[in-house]
Amino acid sequence: MMPKNFIEEITWRGMLHDAMPGTEAHLLEKMRAAYVGFDPTADSLHIGNLVPIMLLSHYQRCGHKPVALVGGATGMIGDPSGKSSERNLLDEATLRHNQEAIKNQLARFLDFESNTDNAAALVNNYDWMKNFSFLEFIRDVGKHITVNYMMAKDSVKNRLSGESVDGMSFTEFTYQLVQGYDFLHLYQNNSCSIQMGGSDQWGNITTGTELIRRIGGGKGYAITCPLITKSDGSKFGKSEGGNVWLDKNRTSPYKFYQYWLNSSDEDAEKYIKIFTFLEQQTIESLIVTHREAPHLRVLQKRLAGEITLIVHSKEDLDNAIAASSILFGKSTADDLKKLDEATFLDVFDGVPQHEIALAELSELGIIAALSEKTGFLKSNGEARRALKENSISVNREKVSDSFILSEKDLINNQFILLQRGKKNYFILRCN
Repeated sequence: MMPKNFIEEITWRGMLHDAMPGTEAHLLEKMRAAYVGFDPTADSLHIGNLVPIMLLSHYQRCGHKPVALVGGATGMIGDPSGKSSERNLLDEATLRHNQEAIKNQLARFLDFESNTDNAAALVNNYDWMKNFSFLEFIRDVGKHITVNYMMAKDSVKNRLSGESVDGMSFTEFTYQLVQGYDFLHLYQNNSCSIQMGGSDQWGNITTGTELIRRIGGGKGYAITCPLITKSDGSKFGKSEGGNVWLDKNRTSPYKFYQYWLNSSDEDAEKYIKIFTFLEQQTIESLIVTHREAPHLRVLQKRLAGEITLIVHSKEDLDNAIAASSILFGKSTADDLKKLDEATFLDVFDGVPQHEIALAELSELGIIAALSEKTGFLKSNGEARRALKENSISVNREKVSDSFILSEKDLINNQFILLQRGKKNYFILRCN
């Protein structure tokens, strides 16, 4: 079966930054293998990795063979592209652990198990670099690339002309040679003729194509995707807590879902093409619907739902949607009690808390719970006025001034949610 037009697919999705001349024709001839490198310095990828992951997934869906390269060797060095300092170096045991975790995450997007010719493959450049001596490397690889060629790369020039006091180590300077050799190795041993990556990787990728030409006597191709930016100028993939990770233990499905749900209209129109597998006609229809009634946030909800389902699961998505309705919908005490502890704390992140002993709870009236015991409200008088105005809720249910708290009000056997009006929350934590 002839492959689909991959370049055409990623172009309409806004995922193509640059491609070497002849790449599209090369891909249309027959099934080709292409690889993307992933940094194994953590045991989870984050959403900054999603564009190259989606590139590989679309590549496989178009009938080609995707290869994911875990940079065990390059992870021990550090890529200077876009960085102002060297990264920490990792030992082999840590790198192997991270590799397995990364493969499990990639398996949500790529089919590694298929018996077809275009089944995805995972490789680690440490496997072919670990026995390569320094003398062999500079003799067999280094002599083919001049220092002038390496110095002309933007990743090197930017680092040398930047504000870094420490400059750039020889270790980092050689990074492009190691990455270039990866491409040559995969070309010679895995019939891999294309490397893909972010636009900041163009220099490293073309070093590989040079080695293929000079040592391998063949031709390699490069495809890069744009670096994603947010319309407000803030960094894509970052939240107040740092990276938005694909591992639910680092970033909960609720917070992951919320990140996409909070996208601006402009960003959502861009993201839904890049981060989902929806067809062009479906996306164009969604954009029209959204523009007609942007307050309904149709695009953001579909985007958040699609990507959360891919990265996590249907159960995680359903829980994230239910948790999201807690703050903005007509939720009940039963809805609150369905939340696990981690999700509950995520939903009410930043809400003031006060701890009391569980033994005190059975004698705690609502006025004391609102003021003297917690400081949620300034005085007993203010608490009485709020209760008289019917603006006080316990676990989302209105209460009167005669209400007494008890253990049956506990969420996850420890929390009680106090609320005044629609937006003022307070958590009573019992231990």
